[in-house]
Amino acid sequence: MVAVFKTNAEFPTDAMKIIELLSGAYQGFTVSVDKEDEDRILRVEGDVFDVEDIIILLQYNGFNCVYLPFDW
Repeated sequence: MVAVFKTNAEFPTDAMKIIELLSGAYQGFTVSVDKEDEDRILRVEGDVFDVEDIIILLQYNGFNCVYLPFDW
């Protein structure tokens, strides 16, 4: 499963914090933040997970996060 989100990770430290949070909560998943993209795109790839859980976790830690659905 792959999910893509728009975030408010303005600084490299923000991106690293998001990656640490999600890597801790979803061990074995691939998590990345594109700091060069104006939307600070977060990409999460791994086994089945709930998109809402990711949004809630990030919001709880002070980050805005919007799911960007896409079709294959």
